[in-house]
Amino acid sequence: MILNEISKRTYVFIILGVSLIIFSALGINYDQLQAFSLSMGREVITGLSQPDWSFLYDGSGEDLVSLLLLTVGIAFLGTFIATLLAFPLTLLGAANLWGNYPWVAKTGKFISNILRAFPELIFAIIFVKVVGPGPFAGVMAIGIHQIGMLGKLFIEELEAMDERLVEDTEAVGANFWQILFYVRIPQLMPIYSSLALNHFEIAVRSAATLGLVGAGGIGAPLIFAIQTRSWDKVSIILLGIIVTVFILDTITGILRKRLR
Repeated sequence: MILNEISKRTYVFIILGVSLIIFSALGINYDQLQAFSLSMGREVITGLSQPDWSFLYDGSGEDLVSLLLLTVGIAFLGTFIATLLAFPLTLLGAANLWGNYPWVAKTGKFISNILRAFPELIFAIIFVKVVGPGPFAGVMAIGIHQIGMLGKLFIEELEAMDERLVEDTEAVGANFWQILFYVRIPQLMPIYSSLALNHFEIAVRSAATLGLVGAGGIGAPLIFAIQTRSWDKVSIILLGIIVTVFILDTITGILRKRLR
């Protein structure tokens, strides 16, 4: 009986999945395929296979190395700000801290949902209009979005932590703040640090695209190179992004292992 029920659910999910794929495929406009030509494809591939190494570094501050360092800096500062501001949001949104006032936790979770509902690119466009184009707009865009992302994860970890040690500490007369600083934070800090490092990696990828709307970093020269079909410059920029992400992924991976 149970197996039959599981089989029926499986068939329903398969049918829904196939239907969704067909619906998505039929809803796409394929007219632009007519503009595709083999010569254009060869031009792109040839250009990408010949990176413009002169753009690597020239000391002008507008070269690849300088802009990648700026991109990493935008991501780091944005994630750092988000990590700091996610803590008060975590205390506001954790249900196990507001047993008698569940509406407070719901308010904290609602704020977190709002902040992470919009991608960094939307925030970047807004901040470019508010504070002007430049790295500061990128930092603010990443920071605001990451507050919501990290806040959600921090809240979930705080709500899922083992409460037995908290109960033991309460039994000897510890108050809320003593429990917070001597029990909860020490127990959760390795997990929170690992989550922050993981989102720093994500922020680097995001920061690489925020320059498309004037929020600083490597995105601006990338979009200009694509628009002018300077595929050799596009190639060196993409290689730089790949190498940067790989290096950061390796470093943060080592740090996360040590935090476990």
